[in-house]
Amino acid sequence: MPDLDPLARDPRVALAEERTLLAWIRTGLALMGFGFVVARFGVFLRELSATVPAFATRSTGLSVWIGAVLVALGVLVNLAAAGQHVWRLRRLASGRLFEPGTVFGVTVSIVLAAIGIAMTAYLLVLSG
Repeated sequence: MPDLDPLARDPRVALAEERTLLAWIRTGLALMGFGFVVARFGVFLRELSATVPAFATRSTGLSVWIGAVLVALGVLVNLAAAGQHVWRLRRLASGRLFEPGTVFGVTVSIVLAAIGIAMTAYLLVLSG
């Protein structure tokens, strides 16, 4: 059995974990909100091009897909954050600390960068 760490019983550690969870929840909510805006913007462009021929666009379907992916990513971020939070609190309750890892944050960053690149390419193709 691993040595129990007295720091695991310090309430500041659990409170820091709560703040981390809340930060990830804000990130997930921001992703969902941004995804909704991106998806609705595509629908707005479609409606605008149907009523005002001067604003005709070739395609707006990709923005709906990108928006849906961002909303889904926000949901996944919130679910993963909740899972990590429960796992870390159980470790603290058993008297063990956890090794901080950056895999979750780095993965979210890489996925968001890929989506950003796709959105940039889409906007360049749409405007050209």
